[in-house]
Amino acid sequence: MLKYSLIENLLTKNTNNFIAKAQPVGSYDKEAIITEMLRHGTLLTRTDIVAVLNGFEETILYIIGSGSTVNTPLFKTSFSISGVFEGPMDNFDSNRHKIKVNLTKGTRLRDRIAKVNVEKTETVIPEPQILEVKDTISGKVNEQLTPGGIVELFGHNIKISGKSANCGLWFVPASGEAIKAQIIVRNKPSTLIAMIPALTEGTYTIKVVTQYNGGGYLLKEPKANIYKKSLFIKI
Repeated sequence: MLKYSLIENLLTKNTNNFIAKAQPVGSYDKEAIITEMLRHGTLLTRTDIVAVLNGFEETILYIIGSGSTVNTPLFKTSFSISGVFEGPMDNFDSNRHKIKVNLTKGTRLRDRIAKVNVEKTETVIPEPQILEVKDTISGKVNEQLTPGGIVELFGHNIKISGKSANCGLWFVPASGEAIKAQIIVRNKPSTLIAMIPALTEGTYTIKVVTQYNGGGYLLKEPKANIYKKSLFIKI
């Protein structure tokens, strides 16, 4: 059962246009595929299956490496070359041209896809989550901040993205207005490193506000996460 949810199509101005976002129920690597084969019953042992799959992979790589194509019931391969050639006498140059291997569905895979059942589900919007805050000057974790120093945040979906003025890393004092970090050193979904503003003495909480979605588009409205632990500054 393939689950899907609907998200607004941001490529059009029509706010009533939505597109489907597939949500696979699982992911199988090579080891998981072997386990699934054994679970469904086979005369082959795990060692046999590993040997066969390894041989299959090496053979496919050899065929493609020799400039030939593969045509199986599951998939087909073809070649293409990107880049511009400067006249009929020009030759392939790896600095200007790239070889691409294209994959298309084979007959069995195409027939199986046509039989996949689908189920609509609710859209899951990833929430930013701060898990740990480290002050690099003092080396303290989840305790204090050093004005003018560097703070490291670790978590999920904490990359700061979006044009909203609210997006950013904020230092919220126990009383008074929140102060936004002006210099972001590293901005990744799981790691956020920034310079700590010239904060005054007191107790603060840290807040991340972002429109990051983890996909190819931004959230329409920013999402915020306030770290649950208070941090102090002593000057």
